Amino acid sequence: MASLHDAAVRREIEIGSIRPPQRLAPYSYALGVEVSPPESGDPALVADDSSGSAFGRLVLLYDPAGQEAWNGTFRLVAFIQAEVEAALAADPLLPQVAWTWLSEALGVPDGATESDPPLGSDVPMVRALGGTVTATTSVRYGDIAGPPQAHQLELRASWTATSPRLAAHLEAFCEVLASAAGLPPAGVTALGPVQSS
Repeated sequence: MASLHDAAVRREIEIGSIRPPQRLAPYSYALGVEVSPPESGDPALVADDSSGSAFGRLVLLYDPAGQEAWNGTFRLVAFIQAEVEAALAADPLLPQVAWTWLSEALGVPDGATESDPPLGSDVPMVRALGGTVTATTSVRYGDIAGPPQAHQLELRASWTATSPRLAAHLEAFCEVLASAAGLPPAGVTALGPVQSS
């Protein structure tokens, strides 16, 4: 657990402890992660579910005896939900692209999970990576508040860490959340609209 708190993440991302699920493993720990709005409040307060445009949960499960399906003792379970633009939601490749964000952030080339990490990679290799990506469009009718249409991307995944050093896993998770939220790459500043004189 302590190694998760060593993760270096972007300033736009807030992380806080949340209640972990029970009975999945003898030991569990969970983090709520959210892309903060420009006028962010207290980063120590992150809700289990958020009204923000992009949020997620990363759950660490530990079973000292291991579990056969995990192929190890440490399992990470990830959930990301993000609102996306209509044009992106209409792209039939969106689920594949979102899965690529995750596999590349974890250093898993082309879905391979048993080989050595690429040279220069500081993300520990993972085993038994699996999950789903769902893109949805909701249309509101009648007397319901909110925009007439909303488009969401959901990513659910789990993987087994090959090392108890887990900071890089949280960093990879936050990288995927930033991509889903549409943040520019780290170190890049988005320019505002050009004003005519």
